[in-house]
Amino acid sequence: MAEQADTLRRTPLSRTRILRAAVALADEAGIESLSMRNLAQDLGVVPMALYKHVANKDELLDGMIDMVVGEIDPPVPDAGWKRVVRGRILSARQVLRRHPWAPLAIESRNMATPAILAYLDSVVGTLRADGFSADLAHHVMHAMGSRILGFSQELFDASRRAGRSGITDPDPPAALPPEVAARFPHLAEIAGAASHDDASVVGQGCDDQFEFEFALDLLLDGIERLHRQGWTSSRRPR
Repeated sequence: MAEQADTLRRTPLSRTRILRAAVALADEAGIESLSMRNLAQDLGVVPMALYKHVANKDELLDGMIDMVVGEIDPPVPDAGWKRVVRGRILSARQVLRRHPWAPLAIESRNMATPAILAYLDSVVGTLRADGFSADLAHHVMHAMGSRILGFSQELFDASRRAGRSGITDPDPPAALPPEVAARFPHLAEIAGAASHDDASVVGQGCDDQFEFEFALDLLLDGIERLHRQGWTSSRRPR
């Protein structure tokens, strides 16, 4: 192991090597642990050496996001739009589960990075190639929101409200106290009505992966119906 570390330290510094090390550091310790000083220490260089390849921390974060987005599977060839879009979104979700800091990093940027723009352009291209009008494709992207990138902001995700990185809350909320359940009986009723996953952000008892796919399939089925009907926003009620 010591020899491997020495070999790595002797590897010439490059932008790609810096970004990979930054992603690994964020994966291991969270995005809040990322600093140019910590990254330089991991790489065995002085901090100033990093600035020859990344201008500042913002550029570093953009590069890290693009590296993560680059892990999303490419479109399945010769498949219908629904299979392609569903597959890419679920691939994006798996990528973000490997890099739980990435959703907050993506949301923190003022502008989409080149890799995100390329990914979104590809998704729109899939819809257009299957006959979607530009109008319908526009509204589809609005409806999908961040789900296109494999994550969604759940109503009861305390970790996101607190600004911590991660897709799930490590300490999910307990069942509703009796006095709260009495006041809000409908919420209490649905709390135990789903499959169970102790790491859920929606609430203890919810299966995050199932809920994500359930909502995704609802959206895709509705989009498919509108596409078949030749829907256009010019005919929407005003």
